[in-house]
Parts: sequence; structure tokens; C-alpha cells
Amino acid sequence: MNNMLMEGETVYNSHDDNHIVMSEKVQSLAGSIYQEFERMIGRYDENVVKDLMPLVVNILECLDLAYTENQEHEVELELLREDNEQLVTQYEREKQLRKTSEQ
Repeated sequence: MNNMLMEGETVYNSHDDNHIVMSEKVQSLAGSIYQEFERMIGRYDENVVKDLMPLVVNILECLDLAYTENQEHEVELELLREDNEQLVTQYEREKQLRKTSEQ
């Protein structure tokens, strides 16, 4: 887990790859959580979220990874369905050809 200071703020991330872009869904969720943390810091102080922030960042990163993997699996599943459909069609065609040639 890295803590980086930027303009008086602590920025948390658990990866050295700062170029990774999160999905829109996770970004939206992260924005909402950030706003809530800002509200809590304004009402109390920074120490209220200091220990919680790295945990939430890690959870959001894991959520984004799971979301990305799920999307990849959905694409793979669709490709496999198309392959299966083509194989069934080819099987039915060959089955019909054999039936025709036997008569």
C-alpha cells in the first residue's frame, strides 16, 4: 500500500501502476465514498478515516478487478456460445447429409 502526498492531501493506492483506469461503475462508487469521507473529515477530522481509507481503496481495486474479469468472462462465454451454435449447425448438416446419402 502506497501513501503519496499531493498538495497537502494523502492519496492512497495499493499498486504502483497509477495508469490503471477503473471502470465507470467503480469510479462512480469511489466518488460517492470519497464525498462521504470528505463530509466525515469536515465534521470530525482526518483521523476518523485515516485507517479506513486504505481498506476502502483496496476493496474498490478488488471490486474493479472482479468487474473487469467478469466482463472478460462474459465476452468469452458469448464467443463459446457462438462456437457451440456453429458446431451444432455443422453437426446437424452432416447428420442430414449422411442420412440423405444412406437412402
